[in-house]
Amino acid sequence: MNHSKIKRMIGTAAALLILCAAPALRSQQAQLTEDERNTIDVVKKSRNSVVFITNIQLVRDFFYGAEEKMPRGSGSGFVWDERGHIVTNYHVIEDGVEFQVTLPDQQQRQAKLVGKDESKDIAVLKLDGNVSGLSAVTPGTSRDLVVGQKTVAIGNPFGFDTTVTKGIVSALGRKITGVGGVSIRDMIQTDASINPGNSGGPLLDSSGRLIGMNTLIVSPSGTSSGVGFAVPVDTIAKVVPELIVYGRVVRPGLGVSFLDDAYARRAGFEGVVLLEVPAGTPAYEAGLRGLSQDRFGRRFINDVITAVDRTPIKSYDDLFSILENHKIGDVVTLTVERDEKVRPVRFTLVRD
Repeated sequence: MNHSKIKRMIGTAAALLILCAAPALRSQQAQLTEDERNTIDVVKKSRNSVVFITNIQLVRDFFYGAEEKMPRGSGSGFVWDERGHIVTNYHVIEDGVEFQVTLPDQQQRQAKLVGKDESKDIAVLKLDGNVSGLSAVTPGTSRDLVVGQKTVAIGNPFGFDTTVTKGIVSALGRKITGVGGVSIRDMIQTDASINPGNSGGPLLDSSGRLIGMNTLIVSPSGTSSGVGFAVPVDTIAKVVPELIVYGRVVRPGLGVSFLDDAYARRAGFEGVVLLEVPAGTPAYEAGLRGLSQDRFGRRFINDVITAVDRTPIKSYDDLFSILENHKIGDVVTLTVERDEKVRPVRFTLVRD
């Protein structure tokens, strides 16, 4: 038998195999459940929206004192807009001097830090160069989420790019302590597997819309235990535009500094103790005073805020959460104690 005839026979056999396999493939696709097809659609829709972020830090040599740049952590992020802004967690980029972003097509780009909000664990990077081929996520809403609805988490756990896990909204309204002891409120709890490296990736609903940003897990082993938390998209949508414009979140406040809660409790005070009230500020003009000092160097507590508009204040976290719902220029009534005397102080909130 000559070689040309053998080739024709092999080609015919291969064609027959393909024809035989085609019905099987169609059958396999037909057997997919509606939920499976939905998950596949969500993944396809977001395939060009999720990136891998490497945090590069300056590391000092112990013996020689020389500094060099080294990768010191990684995480995920997602494309926010057509200008190349990338949203991720603050803890993913913390202490970084450079940020390397790996795109879905495995291109590697440099990015610069645009803004950060430690209290909400949110940061924004800006990609260098052309951003064609990338797709911004479609923001949904988190205010009408329902426990039990489907969630899809996409990220880069342990460096494995574009990993997909599926679950449900396990609970809503969770409070998690963030940077500086300030609580991140209204966190979404999900049982979709979240592991190291997932931080900063999107949590999507069944329509492929962004409902949160995967942020942390609660696990003794440090790996997924079915208890993961995501910053809600309503918080992200409020914070990110300000980070892009100002580099920080512009919040209303009193224009003063506060004594750490631990020291206040140790001194026997419940509420928020004023540490410093600079002279000439609106707070000073309103009669508020921080710590004072006698001629022997001993320091004394003056004003303690115990309520805002009659809502009790027991810690800085309480005060932060209440003021966060106001705007600069709003007038509030502070309940202030000094030397066991209570007085109301009407105050117009300023830029903090």
